[in-house]
Amino acid sequence: MSLIISIDAMGGDHGTDSTIPAALDCLRENSALHLIMVGDKNILEPLLKQALIDFSERLSIQHASECVAMDESPAKALRNKKDSSMRVAINLVKDGRADACVSAGNTGALMATARFVLKMIPGIDRPAIMSSMPSIYGHTHVLDLGANVDSSAENLFQFAVMGNEVVKALENTAEPKVGLLNIGEEETKGNEQVKAAAKLLENSALNYIGYVEGNSLNAGDEKVDLIVCDGFVGNIALKSIEGAAKMITSVLKESFAKNWLTKAAAIISYPVLKAIKNRIDPRLHNGASFLGLKGLVIKSHGGADSLAFKTAIHVAIVEVDKNVIQKISEQVEIALTQREKI
Repeated sequence: MSLIISIDAMGGDHGTDSTIPAALDCLRENSALHLIMVGDKNILEPLLKQALIDFSERLSIQHASECVAMDESPAKALRNKKDSSMRVAINLVKDGRADACVSAGNTGALMATARFVLKMIPGIDRPAIMSSMPSIYGHTHVLDLGANVDSSAENLFQFAVMGNEVVKALENTAEPKVGLLNIGEEETKGNEQVKAAAKLLENSALNYIGYVEGNSLNAGDEKVDLIVCDGFVGNIALKSIEGAAKMITSVLKESFAKNWLTKAAAIISYPVLKAIKNRIDPRLHNGASFLGLKGLVIKSHGGADSLAFKTAIHVAIVEVDKNVIQKISEQVEIALTQREKI
């Protein structure tokens, strides 16, 4: 099986400063991996001069003369930036020259371009963004994280079917526990879309465990592998958790730096503090999957450093290896057939 990934080398806040070191680390660690670095060859060739020799059979450059700005309008990027590094990287997936694309670029532009170029899997109405969040059980996968801001019950059901297959692949779990995010666990709680989605999930073949509340994202009483929600809710939850993690880190640094006694305490506590940092480090949970498309696209956080971007590439590697697109397509068809029989 091929393992070729196109990298939008110019995208994100840090561009090549993040994408190139991450790409080279991945090539060193995985001898089966082939990478196509997409961007301005006049910029990339000098930066990759030695790497193109060291990995001559597994690393190449695909020229793209344009770059999508992080604050650029998705519609404008789609219409006017047909030779952007983002667009060319996605085109490589469409043309079968790459198995997946990874980009840290403008989220809206990436989603719009990916949907236009790759098209949707039959039976899926809207794409969804899925990623993982740290929890007391390790991590929890959540979708949608912002692609849709007014999801119907049918959309939520489709998100669950797609997310279920990805969790199976990433976690080697036969029957992931699926929860529906709500303002309470009681059947009477929630809006009409959530209540209707719950009925669809109850009648499905998924391992649906019912409503879960916001604390299940990180510290629920029961392990949940996949949490389904509307993108408006999911994006707010994601940003709130990221903000809380930054606040905790900032407060700890400030507290330990107050005087010589607290500095000494910091030295003694260093192993514990390092373990906590590694546990909640968002860089180790980077890499959101754009689900519902006919090709694999992984979105890295725009501000990702090389470690975070490397994590995103690893997500792409696993999803290619597990043939996630084909499995999602098969399960969507099965789910739709079961729905017609009910």
